[in-house]
Amino acid sequence: MYETFEELGIVPQILKAVEDMGFEEPTPIQKAAIPAALAGRDLIGQAQTGTGKTAAFGIPILQRIDISKPAPQAVVLSPTRELAVQSAEEINHLGEFLPIHAVPIYGGQDINRQFRALRQHPQVIVATPGRLMDHMKRGSIDLSHVQVLVLDEADEMMDMGFIDDIRTILAAMPEERQTMLFSATMPAPIQELADTFLKEPEHVQIKAATVTIDLIEQEYIELPDRQKFDALCRLLDMQEPDLAIVFVRTKRRADEVTEALKKRGYAAEGIHGDLSQAKRDSVIRQFKENTIDILVATDVAARGLDISGVTHVYNFDMPQDPESYVHRVGRTGRAGRTGMATTFVISREMGQLHDIERLIRRRIKRRAVPTLSDVIEGNQREAIESLRSAAAGEGLESYRETAEELLNDYDSISLVSAAIKLLTKQPDVTPVRITEEKPNVRRRRNGDGHRPFRGDGRPRRERAEGDGERRGAREGREGREGRRPFRRGRGSAPQEGKRRPAHQTSFKPYFKED
Repeated sequence: MYETFEELGIVPQILKAVEDMGFEEPTPIQKAAIPAALAGRDLIGQAQTGTGKTAAFGIPILQRIDISKPAPQAVVLSPTRELAVQSAEEINHLGEFLPIHAVPIYGGQDINRQFRALRQHPQVIVATPGRLMDHMKRGSIDLSHVQVLVLDEADEMMDMGFIDDIRTILAAMPEERQTMLFSATMPAPIQELADTFLKEPEHVQIKAATVTIDLIEQEYIELPDRQKFDALCRLLDMQEPDLAIVFVRTKRRADEVTEALKKRGYAAEGIHGDLSQAKRDSVIRQFKENTIDILVATDVAARGLDISGVTHVYNFDMPQDPESYVHRVGRTGRAGRTGMATTFVISREMGQLHDIERLIRRRIKRRAVPTLSDVIEGNQREAIESLRSAAAGEGLESYRETAEELLNDYDSISLVSAAIKLLTKQPDVTPVRITEEKPNVRRRRNGDGHRPFRGDGRPRRERAEGDGERRGAREGREGREGRRPFRRGRGSAPQEGKRRPAHQTSFKPYFKED
């Protein structure tokens, strides 16, 4: 099985983009699907949302594009405008170092803007079925050069009533093409569609992980990326973990967070894929021997770690997929012990948090961003407990004479106050520099393969507006208890050549209450 993107046979330009996006290794669906897709075979990919499907078809698409032909060569069909925008954005990120551009086409957007975008001859079109058919009828899109067709979330498109539209689109495509179908489930109509339009497809199925992490107390903090490091330092000061692992997404961030922690006086070291085996072994040995108490690690570097006694896990960056979250958090709470896991979440990553909640089938508690006052107050309590323990202990006789002399000059309250002040650790606010990184936004789906629920608990039935794509909007959204409700963005669509991610939708996740 392939373990790295290099082993998958990806061109250097895409590899560089993948590294910049913070992906150190392919996900299971990417490991299985990319080689088959690069070989030109038709493909059925069955996996849940959040497992990296967009890159699984986006990378082969980019690698197959003939940049000398100014015409659409790949079409991706998406069920909703939000997914179309997000998929186009991710493909553009993957193709950042290639002269290739993906354009989202969906209902509700100014069609004249789409006419202008299509006149620029983008090589990749990411479209909702209704609006694509509209352009086909108008003759404003040329599909004669299409070599790759992708049906993304085919079961959701079927649920939304687009199955006939999809058949019409498939029939209009060139016969000599590669077709890839991705779906969380394979109901009979989707299987029939695959049997009709795919030629000897390779079937790749990735099963969702099942997990039990009941002994671990889990919480999340919603905050901007630039506030993460100060929040981490405050948590470390307040919680004083015996051994802690800080998970980050990229090798650069591992280096920067490690150096910043050292600058503020923490005993920390980092590991990532670029370290030599000797250096890696040295860091792990120091961590096991408690020479250092904070390990900053990427997912790849932390694989296979067998370290007992980890009391706290901090997800400085959101993991690439829900299964990675389980592997990270599972580093603590071992051998029947309890553990604490805290995840930093940027607002646009809330959908990924809901994916994780569905996988583990429990709610992750929200926590406020810790303040300097919180840290100082906690340190004062710790100082007072230290004084109480010392006062209740033995061996104070040799200090009594000095204490009596001090009491002749100062009142007891002033002396105790001074002792608390001296014992209270002051937070280190030494300036540090952490490069800000864009969040890893992925669209979410229920763990059982069905569409997510809206805030009112009912299944979401939203569809792209206009051009025959029905939309069953409902009123009465409400956010989850204790969380700010999220509303779908209604602003103007992104301009051609500019990338702007779609907003997330709030919904009530499906899980067991503790």
